[in-house]
Amino acid sequence: MRSRSLLWSFNYAIEGIVYALRTQRNMRLHATAAVLVLAASLFFEIGRSEFMAIVFAVTFVFVAELANTAIEAAVDVATQSFDPLAKVAKDVAAGAVFIAAVNALIIGYIVFFARITSMTDSLLTRVRQTPAHVTIIALLLTGLVVLIVKAITKKGTYMRGGWPSGHSAVASSCATAIAFTTESAGAAVLAGFITVLVMQSRVEGEAHTVPQVIAGAGLGILITTLIFQLSWF
Repeated sequence: MRSRSLLWSFNYAIEGIVYALRTQRNMRLHATAAVLVLAASLFFEIGRSEFMAIVFAVTFVFVAELANTAIEAAVDVATQSFDPLAKVAKDVAAGAVFIAAVNALIIGYIVFFARITSMTDSLLTRVRQTPAHVTIIALLLTGLVVLIVKAITKKGTYMRGGWPSGHSAVASSCATAIAFTTESAGAAVLAGFITVLVMQSRVEGEAHTVPQVIAGAGLGILITTLIFQLSWF
């Protein structure tokens, strides 16, 4: 019975993790980020101590998010109406997740910044003399692909709603072109920040959902990168 109880305890724990993944958007975002970070760790061949720091940061975020989910569920069971103390409990739990996420960002910055900067500088040097008309071609192709996808999905209009977000696609295409055609890391970061603001505005304006703006941004980055790489060869 003891071994069975131990087995069931593992099963309940896994059920809790699966529940958080299914119901909590932030948990899914954390999981996606963890996969990308671990893949980057393999790609850059980071050392053992740095990998331990990455694993600790990822685990810390997961634990905080799971605890936050549990606290929110417990508070919802305990009260059916607004209670200032219930709000405090939820806010403090969310604050713990925020601190864990900031900690993960700091560790990621320390581990990856130098490596990513070196790789980015090398790539920008290779393509800095790419003709300007390639940028125009990339933007036009991005817009055309967005229109085609919207026509196929038949959701929303060409200027609002539907898959994918055209504004996000064009903004990310511009940011990617800036990253390829300049040698300024600051300009690239600024362009990326503006792209994020465009994506946020589309979501807050209820013109698109989060997956739609992410799909648009991914499409713009992919098409522009492909065009620049083809032009380089």
